[in-house]
Amino acid sequence: MRRTSTKSPPRLADHRAAARTTRVALALAACSAVLLALVAAEWRPLVSLDGDIARTTHRWAVAEHGLTRVSRILTDWVWDPLTMRLVCAAAAGWLVWRRRAWWTALWLVLACALGTALQQSLKAAVGRPRPVWPDPVDSAHYAAFPSGHAMTATVVCGLLLWLLRRLGAGRILWRTAAAVAAVCVLGAGLTRVWLGVHWPSDVLGGWLLGGLVVALAALVHTRGLERGGGTDPAHR
Repeated sequence: MRRTSTKSPPRLADHRAAARTTRVALALAACSAVLLALVAAEWRPLVSLDGDIARTTHRWAVAEHGLTRVSRILTDWVWDPLTMRLVCAAAAGWLVWRRRAWWTALWLVLACALGTALQQSLKAAVGRPRPVWPDPVDSAHYAAFPSGHAMTATVVCGLLLWLLRRLGAGRILWRTAAAVAAVCVLGAGLTRVWLGVHWPSDVLGGWLLGGLVVALAALVHTRGLERGGGTDPAHR
């Protein structure tokens, strides 16, 4: 007699996805830890590379007034961390209003808050100075590492993309959302280097740490659904 599996295909798929996400989270954690250690220790090759790139991009930014003006608008209004958090809050409100998915909405808000808390804690702990220029094109406050713009954009866009996948978004919607998210994440980081308010490794750290928060949040959500029987209305 053929023995039937005790797991339904959706649950088995969730288990495999969780295993992949765990591997991604471990890789991101390792890379983040190495970069954090190098930044905190002021490792000379990294400092030298950061300086070379920053000086070159700042020279370009001073010369290219139009592109610098556009970069300031994008970084101050479109990819600003507050804007990103408002997008997250709007998505949470939609989950509650349209799908009564209270658990997923709360998860989304808490994951975004966790990213902010981690970002601010590391800024305070590392205390890395920002670049200083005799002819600045922009200004920023607080410590440099990690980039808040890069990390917040990665967290919010990553969480929303993951939710779209879970909700079964169609191919066109998924590809469009992925393209928009990629532009936002890359743009949020690169404009900070262009405007001379972050070192390149600050942005890389924001991307890595943001990805780590997304991976950990995805694991928490998947495990929560498994324990709760997978009944969250967000996935109906």
